[in-house]
This record gives sequence, C-alpha cells and structure tokens, in this order.
Amino acid sequence: MNEFLAELKRRNVYKVAVAYAVIGWLLIQAGSILFPTFDAPGWVMKVFVIILATGFVVALLISWAFEMTPQGLKRTGEISPNERLPYWSRRKFAAVMAFLAMVAAGLLVFQMTRPPKREAGPPPVEEKSIAVLPMVNQSGDPNQEYFSDGLSEELINRLGQIEELRVIGRNSSFHFKGKGQDSRDVGQALGVANLLEGSVRTDGARVRISVALVNTLDGTQRWSKSYDRELRDIFALQTEIAQSVANQLRVTLLGEEIRDTSEPSNRSLEAYNAYMRGEFYFAQFTPDSTRRSIEFHQEAIRLDPNYTKAYGALAWSYCRLGFFSGAQGAAAFTEARKAAERALALNPDAAIARSALAYVAMNLDWNLPQAEKILHEAMARSPRDSTIKNVLAILRTYQNRGEEAAALRQEAILLDPLNVILQGNLVADLTTLGRYGEAEELARKALELQPSAAQLHYLIARNYLLQGKAEAALQEAQLEPGSNYRLTGIALAHVARGDQAAADEALRLLIERHAGDNPFRIAAVYGYRKEPDKVFEWLERAYTEHDPRVINTAWEELLKPYRGDPRFA
Repeated sequence: MNEFLAELKRRNVYKVAVAYAVIGWLLIQAGSILFPTFDAPGWVMKVFVIILATGFVVALLISWAFEMTPQGLKRTGEISPNERLPYWSRRKFAAVMAFLAMVAAGLLVFQMTRPPKREAGPPPVEEKSIAVLPMVNQSGDPNQEYFSDGLSEELINRLGQIEELRVIGRNSSFHFKGKGQDSRDVGQALGVANLLEGSVRTDGARVRISVALVNTLDGTQRWSKSYDRELRDIFALQTEIAQSVANQLRVTLLGEEIRDTSEPSNRSLEAYNAYMRGEFYFAQFTPDSTRRSIEFHQEAIRLDPNYTKAYGALAWSYCRLGFFSGAQGAAAFTEARKAAERALALNPDAAIARSALAYVAMNLDWNLPQAEKILHEAMARSPRDSTIKNVLAILRTYQNRGEEAAALRQEAILLDPLNVILQGNLVADLTTLGRYGEAEELARKALELQPSAAQLHYLIARNYLLQGKAEAALQEAQLEPGSNYRLTGIALAHVARGDQAAADEALRLLIERHAGDNPFRIAAVYGYRKEPDKVFEWLERAYTEHDPRVINTAWEELLKPYRGDPRFA
C-alpha cells in the first residue's frame, strides 16, 4: 500500500485531484451565477455538474497513465527522468490552490448574499385597480345575456375613462364568466385590488341591478348597492354605478367633463344589442365569426347612424378580416379605414378608431411613419389603452425594434392579463429576441387559458426549430388547429428532420391551399429550405399581390440569411 501511495504521489495524481476539485468548485460557483443571468433552463446546471463529476474520474485516470513532457503528453512508463517538466514546489502549488479556493469562496458568498431573482408571477396589485366581472343574468331568459354582458362592458369603458384607475380589459375579465371562482383567486390572476361583481334581473319594463365592490385581498365587500329602474334608463344608470364605484375608491376624476359616446346616440337598445352581438362573435377570433361580427356591427349602425363605438368596432372587425385574408384582404382594410374615419368624425377621442387607422396604415399602405403619427396622437389621448399599446408594439416589431415591442406587449398584458392574442404576440417577440424559455412558458400558459387558440402551437414549433429541436417542432406543428400555420410548421419541421419527401409534400399542400392568401409565408418556408430563387419569386408575388405580411420581411428570422442579397432591398 505504501508503494501504491508513493506511486500516486510520483505520478501527480494527488495534485491533479486537488487542483481539479478546487477548479471544479470554482466553475460550479461561476455557473450558478452566469446560467441564470442568461435565462438557461434548470437542467443546464445539472448537466454541467454531471460533466464536471465525470471529468474528475477521467482526469485521475489520465494523470495516472500519462505525464506532460516538453514533447507533449506521454505514457508515464515511457518517460526518462530528464524528460519530465520541473515540479512546482509544495509552497507554490498550495499558494495557487489557496488563491483559487478564495475566488470560489468569494463567488459562493456573492451568490448567497445577492438579492434573489424575482420570479415571474401575477401582476403586481395596485390599490387603484379594478376588474369588472361579467354581470350574472338572473332573468331566466338567455336572450338577455347580451344585455347583462353589455352592461359589464359599458362599466369597463366608463371606469377606463378615469385617468388614475387601472381597469382590466374586457377579454381578461370575461375569461371568468360563469366560472364562479373565489374573488381572491380572480384578483390574484388579474393583479387587481378590487372586483366589481353584480347581477341583472329584468321583469317586464323594469330592471334590477345589484353590484358589489369586493376587496380581493380578503374577499370582503367594500361597498354594495341595488338599482331599480325603468329599462329605458339603463344608460344613465351605467353612469351612476360607475360614479359610485369611483367615489368609493377615492379616485380623482378627470378635470374636464368626459365625452362618452359608448352608448348609442339615440339610446336605442336594439342598436346596443346588435353591437354586443357583434362583439360576441369578434371575440371568437375565426374568419367566420369575424364576418358575423361585421354583420351585427353594420346592423347597429343601421339602427343608429351616429353610434361611434359601433363604427370603431366595425373598423377592427374589418382589420381582422383583412389579417385573415392576407393578400386578398385589401378591400377589407379599405372598409376598415372608412369605418374608423367615420368614428373619429363623430368623436375625435375614439381610441379604438385611432388604433384601427394605424393598423390600416401599416398593413394596407405599408406607411410606418403615418402609423407612428396616428399612434402618437392616440397614446396622448388614451395612454392606458391596451389595444393602442398592442398596435404600437406591432409597429415596433415591423421596425425591427424587438425589445421595445416586447416591453409594450407586457404593458398591454398588464392591462388585459388574460388576453390570449396579446400573449401570443409577446411569444413571437420573445422568440425573435432569442428568449426561447420565456416564450415557450408563456405560450403554454396561453394554451391553458384557450387550448383551441390559433398560432400558439405553431409559435412553439417555430421556437423549437430555432433551437434545432426538429422532432419536438413537428409534434407541436401537428397540434396547430389553423390550416395555414399547421402546414407551414409541418413543412419547416420536415426540412429540419431531413425528410425531403415529407417536406416537399407539406409545402405542396401549403401552396395548393394558401398560395392566394399567404404567399409571404411560402417565401419564408423556401427561405428555410435554402432555395433563394424561390424565396424571391414568392416574395415578389407577395409584394405584387399586396400580402400585408410583407411588412414583416425586415424581422422575419427565416429570411435573415438573404438580407445581403441585392434582391432583398
């Protein structure tokens, strides 16, 4: 045994073991600081430690079998005494190891004493924040559902006019319709200190509305009241309720009188109900439901030609139809502009109309400076409108200013935290910025809210493709409900997998079904296939046929390798 221990010492196994242990500890401390800084997944640190542990055994075996000489690494048994490198003295070796150990200890102390990284969680709760939950229809008549939903939306709109109050948007508030969740859980999910809950019961020509202001921290009621009115007084009643809530929260109102044209100018319940039916279909986010929303918004305008909000809603319905129609959407965007201009003629403060105009300027005119000007005016008039922030984020994306776009998206989500469309847009921004872990986590959460939502599985697949995870990308793409996005994702995934036949078939189907409405995405697929002539053939077609997505060319990651081609400009 003594001879074996002496041989370990002669072959420097002890020194290698000590040096490796100290340097390994130093690397682990450095990794525990650097990996979280770059948002590396938790498994990266585990793999790193396993590699270091495995390397320790390998280092000991190498130090036993080999030795470094001026001519390089040689087997220990083949080295003559004059070939060995000079040994470090014990004192010199100990000093170097002590120094490295002190550095590692310093990193450990830094890691233990630095403030913990704040994990992403629910939005921060502000005292001056409120969500209006959908009023419960207790009339026993399902046809009154639009009326109770309409009252909830009007309360959201009126409270949103109070400058100092953060009001959660309709999409997020209506996520809890009919679910009966505890007010504290709802408040935590939405990041608000207050909820306005209530019910509507109609009896002939009379209506009884009961409302309660609830503290989301402990579930207690801060204020409650019931209103018995003639049905024809409903619009005046909305103002009364909103004013009572505002006073209870002690929020300072705007210094000037608020111009409110959210209700029909002639106070027509028929026009109001038609508008609400249009909003119901608009929220479903499909081409067919969008066409239905246009029909009902047009009906509301027919019943009341001066219904400002119906014109604004109609403008956005046409914008969405233009988005769905792609290269065939110019007529829809033109109608959107007409409706938005009419809304602004009736009320220059109509935020929804200004945001629609900016969207048209970007996607129909490809005029980003004009969109910038419109949105600057819109932000000055309605700085806390989530739709305006989202459209401004779209503009920043088109301008290849990804960090600003993501920040604006996050501000919009704070105002409308359960809006799946906003979350999907932020997923795309984070992916473009290379923040893959955050993007996938957010997409998964959005799918929990709305499993059938379009684009989310495609965005996850795209995320995987950019990380080189071809099989995972294919699985996600196959889950995508929308034909356009599903075929695009499958075509890209098969290219990454190296299955040329499957990739060709998926691309053939994509061209067969969507060449007319989405040539830009076909160009992007050819970009991933590394076929430059086809890329520019389809980009030219997209430009000629005015596919609105051509404005995405500057930041589209799949077209990045072609930015130096003269045809790209």
